[in-house]
Amino acid sequence: MPFVETEASVRYETINGQRVPVITPKTEVTLTNTETGQEYMSDAEAMQDVQNPKTATKSENKRREVNVPVEEEKIGDRFN
Repeated sequence: MPFVETEASVRYETINGQRVPVITPKTEVTLTNTETGQEYMSDAEAMQDVQNPKTATKSENKRREVNVPVEEEKIGDRFN
């Protein structure tokens, strides 16, 4: 189950005298232990598993997949 790492947002900056939108996309992360298949619901949970002396989990056992969903209509609507 992926967790949302950043929410989508739009802010504006003035660059060379022009107001320019700066878009931060929503990012969804799936963090998985490659040895056990366990999915983590946060980076902190994965780190706890690595630091737990009762498990054999190492940092290199973590796989991080990042999905950036694009919703063209919604992004376009924000600029109008």
